[in-house]
Amino acid sequence: MKIAARPLLVLHGNEEFRERVRRVAGKEYTFQTVPDWPSLEEAVRDSPPSALVVVNPYEDGNGRVGPSPALRSLLVEFPSTAVFAALEVKPDRIDDLRTLGKWGVVQVISIGHDDTPQAMVQRFRQSQGRPLKALLENTLPPDTPGRARAIVDAAAEVVAVGGHGRDLARSLQLSRRTLLRWCERAELPPPRKLLAWMRILLACELLDDPGRTVLSVAHACGYSSDSGLRRVTQKFVGSSPTELRRRGAFARASKVFLEALSKYRTQQAF
Repeated sequence: MKIAARPLLVLHGNEEFRERVRRVAGKEYTFQTVPDWPSLEEAVRDSPPSALVVVNPYEDGNGRVGPSPALRSLLVEFPSTAVFAALEVKPDRIDDLRTLGKWGVVQVISIGHDDTPQAMVQRFRQSQGRPLKALLENTLPPDTPGRARAIVDAAAEVVAVGGHGRDLARSLQLSRRTLLRWCERAELPPPRKLLAWMRILLACELLDDPGRTVLSVAHACGYSSDSGLRRVTQKFVGSSPTELRRRGAFARASKVFLEALSKYRTQQAF
């Protein structure tokens, strides 16, 4: 499967800045401006997990002091989405920067300082698979070897943009045969099985977003219907998406994933 361009959704009144972001998008991102917060929320709901969002946190402030409550609502409804806040950083906005960090903004882009094309490209690429990688970082046992963590991180990045085994090997600059050996030595499942687990964990991460429906999660993860997602979660985790959401989808799925890793390591030992 060919990796599709990542959606890059922009809500920002600064025309000059928007044009810089549009130029940064190139062929790697699908650039789209949205007119207001409700439209942005709708666009995020229908976007794949690889989507990036760039906003002016004060957009449509209507005289309010501080970042827009609509931004906080967006971050509460879609915590798995990578949201960047682009603003002029001034001394009187230090408290606002702290607020944006607490709300869950991935990074702040300082207009006029670090909004060059090179800087933005680097930031956008670093965000690939970031929410899932952060969750996995807290899930994997402390004694997980560094090589295993590197492979899992790369797998999280690959599934976030719809990639497959050859893409995982390419991202690690390895041949597919060498990647298979690396997985064996790191006591991980074969690449294909590992990526299947990453897709399940990604879907469960999205199921924990209050603003997404089960159907929108299915579509975001490449399934034509919610029944396709249901078959996969039943096979890997033993629960339907609705049941997972009720019990805490990622917490439940990650527990089963760790159990599967433990069984795989035991089998490898013999």
